[in-house]
Amino acid sequence: MRKAERVQVVLERLNHRYPETPIPLDHSDPFTLLIAVLLSAQCTDKKVNEVTPALFAAGQTPKAMASLDETEIWSLIRQLGLAKTKAKHVRRLSELLLSEHDGAVPDSFQALEALPGVGHKTASVVMSQAFGVPAFPVDTHIHRLAQRWGLSNGLSVAATERDLKRLFPKKHWNKLHLQIIFYGREFCSARGCDGTVCPICRELFPLRRKPVITRKA
Repeated sequence: MRKAERVQVVLERLNHRYPETPIPLDHSDPFTLLIAVLLSAQCTDKKVNEVTPALFAAGQTPKAMASLDETEIWSLIRQLGLAKTKAKHVRRLSELLLSEHDGAVPDSFQALEALPGVGHKTASVVMSQAFGVPAFPVDTHIHRLAQRWGLSNGLSVAATERDLKRLFPKKHWNKLHLQIIFYGREFCSARGCDGTVCPICRELFPLRRKPVITRKA
């Protein structure tokens, strides 16, 4: 099967299986989405959703969050990995939103990535899901599946993002990145599939017998 055909199969199968793509992280606006995505680094979405209700009750807005000290923020997110560093970033980020962006989350990659604790993936999630700007955030699931599906060599996360943007029409990016994550979690996890087990892997490469060794994100 040629790569262009594999791309079409992926789109068709994922659109059929996941017609709706709710954002896994609980939030109510761009600010709470930004904070939730920042907190999700090296954590599961489920764990983040467990701690953010109390955090957002105390700091629903940049002004309210900036009024908390790092210790207060840490006490609310201490169950998460890298909690002390994240608490520092959350408070400083909130201060910068107030001083440099009139208390609003900026809608540009450059401005977002200049904020503490906000990398390209976090900025991409916010741009795509909060502002509807086409983006293709690549997490570990997407990085792994792109390799198993023969869509990228996985040399780096940046390379995977470039490959997927080149292969898939821009109009699909915002929905597709969530669909791939949902599928990776449900069918093509790191341990649950090796490139020969899940339905899409089998359909794309019916003659594949050897496991696919993927590069980590």
